Amino acid sequence: MNFSAGQSVTLTITDIAFGGEGVGRLEAFVVFVPFVAVGEVVEAELTEVKKHFARARLVRVVQASPDRVTPACRHFGACGGCQYQHLDYAAQLRMKHKQVADLFQRLGGIDPAVVAPVVPCPAPYGYRNRIMLRSQWNKPEQRLNIGFVRHDCGLVEDVFECQIAEPALNAEIARVRRHPPPKGGLKVVLRIPPEGWQVPPDSFFQNNFHLLPQLVATVRQFLKAGGTRHLVDVYCGVGFFAIELAGDVESFAGVEYDRMAIRAAQANARTHGAANGEFVAGSAEEKLPELLARFTPEATTVILDPPRKGCLPPTIERLRQTRPAQVIYVSCHPATMARDLNAFTADGVFELKQVVPLDMFPQTQHIECVADLRGIVTT
Repeated sequence: MNFSAGQSVTLTITDIAFGGEGVGRLEAFVVFVPFVAVGEVVEAELTEVKKHFARARLVRVVQASPDRVTPACRHFGACGGCQYQHLDYAAQLRMKHKQVADLFQRLGGIDPAVVAPVVPCPAPYGYRNRIMLRSQWNKPEQRLNIGFVRHDCGLVEDVFECQIAEPALNAEIARVRRHPPPKGGLKVVLRIPPEGWQVPPDSFFQNNFHLLPQLVATVRQFLKAGGTRHLVDVYCGVGFFAIELAGDVESFAGVEYDRMAIRAAQANARTHGAANGEFVAGSAEEKLPELLARFTPEATTVILDPPRKGCLPPTIERLRQTRPAQVIYVSCHPATMARDLNAFTADGVFELKQVVPLDMFPQTQHIECVADLRGIVTT
């Protein structure tokens, strides 16, 4: 079948791929369409045609899904920040569970049965405590656009509000628009600092305070089930997990490459009274052997909360060789997580007990997951 950009097609949506695009087929030819729901019949215009698939923009919903709702944000569909505001929140949770389970099975060979239902966010809107506004000179209109990158190109969509941001940040958006950057190309980071925690400007902290207690509770539940006495927090940032869990172990150690974050972690430990451990600056690859040597492997849990790119192979191999009793892996990128979990469980070195997805990013394609890996004792 011959297709070309600009052609109009009618599709029945059979799935939503990880990333947010709906999947429709014209015989064996796959077409990806954003802002649709499973079961819908839609009219779409092809925008990009490849050998085996195409991408299209939604023109019209011919037959709507009962899960379709009116988006809360006037910028939805242009701004690239959200993918799912057109779907009922319960439908989002079901869809994200299926996406994670399918992705883990396809990329990691992981049994979908280990993936628990998605933990919902108590605030599906108004939850995000950090946003980055971008500025771009709009030459045709001779003005500065201030907002977020569009979903369909690299241009900046001019925005006046963000429905998933905390209300205080929307007030800040209005302030930035009244006092814009001097030129295009500049970024403005708006952040609500977490109460009781020091976080340097460029250091990481979870951007959803509303579901953060449940994230900690999930990690703590896994830690207690592991029955260990020592904790090594790798990629520890400002020390959040180690400090929150310090009362559940005899001793802990945290490692982080960002030296400003480590200084903040040390200050946070003093603030929160976590005196049974320490934080050291350095790369995981450099410091992990030294930290693991401090504790008996069968009495140690390692927490991994790596960047989106996942763990480097030497880190995984070091843990496979050391065989701590438990590895708790926290990630906002299920694809790299699935890859790494597959590496951990290869040759029966670790067993994956459970994965709990938590919806730290409602209305968007993103999802946080926590995995419980147990070292398999050899005789």
